[in-house]
Amino acid sequence: MPAVTVENPLTLPRVAAPDGAVNRPVLAVSTAPGGFEGEGFPVRRAFAGIDYRHLDPFIMMDQMGEVEYAPGEAKGTPWHPHRGFETVTYLIDGTFVHQDSNGGGGVINGGDTQWMTAGSGLLHIEAPPEELVISGGLFHGLQLWVNLPREHKMMPPRYQDIDGGRVALLTSADGGALLRLIAGEIAGHRGPGVTHTPITMLHVSLNPGAQLTLPWRPDFNALAYGLAGRGLAGAEERPFRTGQTVVFGQGETLTLRADASQEARSPNLEVVLLGGLPIREPMFHYGPFVMNSHAELAQAFEDFQAGRLGTVPATRRTQPETDASDS
Repeated sequence: MPAVTVENPLTLPRVAAPDGAVNRPVLAVSTAPGGFEGEGFPVRRAFAGIDYRHLDPFIMMDQMGEVEYAPGEAKGTPWHPHRGFETVTYLIDGTFVHQDSNGGGGVINGGDTQWMTAGSGLLHIEAPPEELVISGGLFHGLQLWVNLPREHKMMPPRYQDIDGGRVALLTSADGGALLRLIAGEIAGHRGPGVTHTPITMLHVSLNPGAQLTLPWRPDFNALAYGLAGRGLAGAEERPFRTGQTVVFGQGETLTLRADASQEARSPNLEVVLLGGLPIREPMFHYGPFVMNSHAELAQAFEDFQAGRLGTVPATRRTQPETDASDS
């Protein structure tokens, strides 16, 4: 970790917070419980237990792995439907293969992001490639669910395959942090992801002892999730570590600092930073459907049962699932 890096961050554009800006306080630090997803791969539920008013427009996020598979162990998901939101799959290590009921598909490698706007609905499957199943290997990534506003719930499905080489690479004022901007804007720099709901998503690596203060849109919320390592959040320096989510309050900047000593498995503090413009609409979530009312959820399930969300290609025909844990 990570897949996309540079030898000398000082060659990158530098980002600094404006003088006198209000730093966001830390409201809470929560620990993600572990679980299993799909056919049985391990995950951490990053947002479990956090009040939705601090998450909106985000719905959930799973850290997939980090796991070193032995030969024959690698797992994926069965066929399953989605409607009413977007899934963002960011792969840090390993390879995932995607296929959908519209005939689309592709391969996500380390450093790549697949942005799938489910909209009106489809069926899809994610699985490790055959060579990874046979040989085993490292697998690590994130899947984030982003809500869609009412006017976009039923839009046609759309995909963005964001190659790791397209991610905007930035650094802090002193070069002690590497920023990979996947979507949104930081200090006039834009990531390649195109979003219906305004959000910012970036993966940050901080050198041991380094501090980062970033400008942050005041109308966005702000969350930090620890992928690896140990650090401090906010001007009050609240400790957090791997598998913990920091919820920030209101303000114009946010601050992170890496501990001077890090874990043996990761030389740096690795953090995903998220922010978004709250939608502030009713949100009803059942399994793979995210709608604005119970009636719309019932309609989504009826449409799925009737085959109106698509059908599994004949060569891969297995029964799709609607379990509440589907990713």
